[in-house]
Amino acid sequence: MLQNPASKYRAFPPVRLADRTWPDAVITHAPVWCSVDLRDGNQALIEPMDIPRKMRMFETLVDIGFKEIEVGFPSASQVEFDFMRKLIEENRIPDDVTVQVLTQAREPLIRRTFEALAGVPRAIVHLYNATAPVMRRVVLGMSEDEIVELARSNAQLFKDIAADYPDTDWTFQYSPEMYSDTELAFSKRVIDAVTAVWQPTPEKKCIINLPTTVEHSTPNLFADMVEWTHRHVERRDSIVLSVHPHNDRGTGTATAELALMAGADRLEGCLFGNGERTGNLDVVNVALNMYTQGVNPGLDFSRIDEIRATVEHCNQLPVHPRHPYVGELVYTSFSGSHQDAIKKAFAARQEGDVWDMPYLPIDPKDLGRSYEAVIRVNSQSGKGGIAYLLESEYGLQLPRRLQIEFSQAVQREMDASGKELTAQDLWKLFQAEYRLDATRRPQYRLSGESGTVAISGEFQVHGETRSLNGEGTGPIDAFVGALSEATGRSIRVLNYAEHAVSAGANAQAAAYVELRIDDEHVVYGVGMDANIVSASISAIVSGLERAPRAKEASIA
Repeated sequence: MLQNPASKYRAFPPVRLADRTWPDAVITHAPVWCSVDLRDGNQALIEPMDIPRKMRMFETLVDIGFKEIEVGFPSASQVEFDFMRKLIEENRIPDDVTVQVLTQAREPLIRRTFEALAGVPRAIVHLYNATAPVMRRVVLGMSEDEIVELARSNAQLFKDIAADYPDTDWTFQYSPEMYSDTELAFSKRVIDAVTAVWQPTPEKKCIINLPTTVEHSTPNLFADMVEWTHRHVERRDSIVLSVHPHNDRGTGTATAELALMAGADRLEGCLFGNGERTGNLDVVNVALNMYTQGVNPGLDFSRIDEIRATVEHCNQLPVHPRHPYVGELVYTSFSGSHQDAIKKAFAARQEGDVWDMPYLPIDPKDLGRSYEAVIRVNSQSGKGGIAYLLESEYGLQLPRRLQIEFSQAVQREMDASGKELTAQDLWKLFQAEYRLDATRRPQYRLSGESGTVAISGEFQVHGETRSLNGEGTGPIDAFVGALSEATGRSIRVLNYAEHAVSAGANAQAAAYVELRIDDEHVVYGVGMDANIVSASISAIVSGLERAPRAKEASIA
């Protein structure tokens, strides 16, 4: 890399729009959306879609709610032409959807495009030609006047050919290609020349599309350009002002949002930002950004994983696991502090509350996601995440100090394996750590009166079956006394908690007992059983077996 990049690269010049208004604007309603997945997205694929994949994508876009869909470039290839014909001849276009097609400003291509559209009820025909200085000078070798005449004459050709198809409701669209690199005054001159031919009206508008064909500036500068154009073009009340951002600088979403604030009415883009180089505008990103601000985007992403699967199939490209809103990991927290905050916020939230959750800008359920993947455990995780997974998947409500204790066992496992642990992995580790073996169910009898409870029975302690007998103020007190006498160890219950794990005929209870053993070890024991007393007794044995054994202690 150059030590002085200014010797090779030039900063994008500012617009000097001193009275700009867009910084104070607020997006309060959805724009007109136009999907270009089947055209701009398709042309960027290693292997462009065949007709079955194009049809699957088209039907998905319709289901999502797009009312304008650019379906192809019919003059570019036979597949593109045939797909357009298939849509028309098989009556695949819903009554509330308008298809859009693209053509360069060349007469043979324009005529071929209209041939492809014969019989279509409604269509947007999209004309473009390059306007930027580098294209005029290096690629086309044309003067400004010649560029204007190219756009004007082909706009007239549009109008003339469309007149031969009076049964179709035509909308004309024009893009000064590389608008983002074109002088604003010249862009206005070309746009005005085109609209002077088309003569749109407020009742029958045309579309003027402003593409960031290559993204060169910060989004605020593009917003200045859009606001300048919005103010200065002729026949503005008869124009739908559209923008078509690309993502070369990684700011396509910001560019689109600021452009809407600057006066744009319409956005073109692709699902999850597929497109040339670094991609087109990600319409899902912008739409769901609006949704999280309380604005209905008019597009339905409630089955976002199904949509992602379709896009991956049709494009034969994966969606990144960190892609906004749809990536596999975007609702997942591995960090312990994040997990703890999420767990506490879920516990405090009531149904119907405004969504105000740490680290989760949107409710995953609104997009058809479950909460299962919100918290996942790796070496960066803490007790909150571990407790959340065990509660959400297995119904365990671990006391705080038990969470701390078990997280240390999880950390040891993570340090040894270096791998992520699933909820199932955590459950298996929890069962092993706290000796939750169904075959160890205690067999006992309770008796007594006047505040005294006697317990007798057989219990497994350290793998041996022992007969124990004891009395106390309750079953737990009686069992602790008998166990202390039989093992020669001091056992004291510090804390006790229990809850139902499930309901119905197969309901289970979980008991958590914090024990002090031999006045030096504090450990938790856990028991699970349909009977709460049995669960509690099992928890006490679990804690005793987990405590380090004193040298002088032995099973009596």
